[in-house]
Amino acid sequence: MNTSHQTWIDRIQSLEVSKPIRIMNVCGGHERRISLSGMRSVLPEKVEIIPGPGCPVCVCPEETLHQAIRIGLDHDVTVLTFGDMLYVPTNAPKNEPRSLHQARIAGADIRPIASPQEAVSVARAEQDKYVVFLVAGFETTMAPIAAMLMEGIPDNLLLLLAARLTQPAVRMLLSTGQAAFDALIAPGHVATIMGPEEWKFVVNDHNMPAAIAGFTSGGLLAAIYSVLRQTIEHKPFLDNCYTQLVRPRGNALARRWLNETMNIVPAAWRGIGIIPDSGYNLRATWQHHDARHIFPAEDGSRRRAGQMPPGCDCSEVLLGKLYPDQCRLYGKACLPRNPVGPCMVSEEGACRIWWNSGRRSSGCSE
Repeated sequence: MNTSHQTWIDRIQSLEVSKPIRIMNVCGGHERRISLSGMRSVLPEKVEIIPGPGCPVCVCPEETLHQAIRIGLDHDVTVLTFGDMLYVPTNAPKNEPRSLHQARIAGADIRPIASPQEAVSVARAEQDKYVVFLVAGFETTMAPIAAMLMEGIPDNLLLLLAARLTQPAVRMLLSTGQAAFDALIAPGHVATIMGPEEWKFVVNDHNMPAAIAGFTSGGLLAAIYSVLRQTIEHKPFLDNCYTQLVRPRGNALARRWLNETMNIVPAAWRGIGIIPDSGYNLRATWQHHDARHIFPAEDGSRRRAGQMPPGCDCSEVLLGKLYPDQCRLYGKACLPRNPVGPCMVSEEGACRIWWNSGRRSSGCSE
């Protein structure tokens, strides 16, 4: 074990944790590091780490995903998206393709890509038809999308945006007064773009300890130690434990490009509902690249449109109300090779992460 890691573990274990403390992380990368490293096993018995809404694939609106499937099947277009999105199930009728992968098998031209630059390259190579890029992601995904727009994109490249902002989801959880956590670990990659300041509301409005963390075990242990000490001493503040990259006000150029290309709007989160000021859409200058203007959405009459699949508790997992292995379908009907809910699909989904880390039964110990 890294010496610095052991130092943080020793500091954490030396704290007098006299009552349960629940710490939420809202980043799939954080949850993956915590789970796969076995970090929970070295924490005091009364400390819980709760995964929250940190998976953009998981919260992508079901109706938007279904729209992308129908666009690919019903029109002579190429549909592009990031790889994890191919396998997320929708609530389509049993006799229809339920995922982009199944639609691809059925004959639709649907392709996984790894970067916005690939979307531009495909559109330039296929200028005789529309190329629709389904974009799911948080702020760190949208910054390169904004840069792509600012640099100029082919006329035939359309964007079907399902991107979300992280902070409004946490604000929504805290505004209910029934948040299932006592302290917050904020995502370092988002703070790198947007700045640490947007997380001050956790402390200022809710008197809750908070720390921004990077993605190493040492960085996460430092953030855990910080919020535990803040809680024990009753002195909450926002601690930046990712000073290597997180600077005041974030990345000025990325924020400017986001502001020039995108509006911030109310947006649907799958299984959760509409969260104010939590989504992106294109500003008027770029609306001719909005796939929704060319291919209108369905009428909404489809059964269970917008919802999680029957029996799936992904929304409760995303809200921090259940651990992944407490879902009714986890490890039974829902497995990585046959996912029912989106949280078992993505490498940033809590259910997939817990399964990959060896969790097979309910409980919160590792």
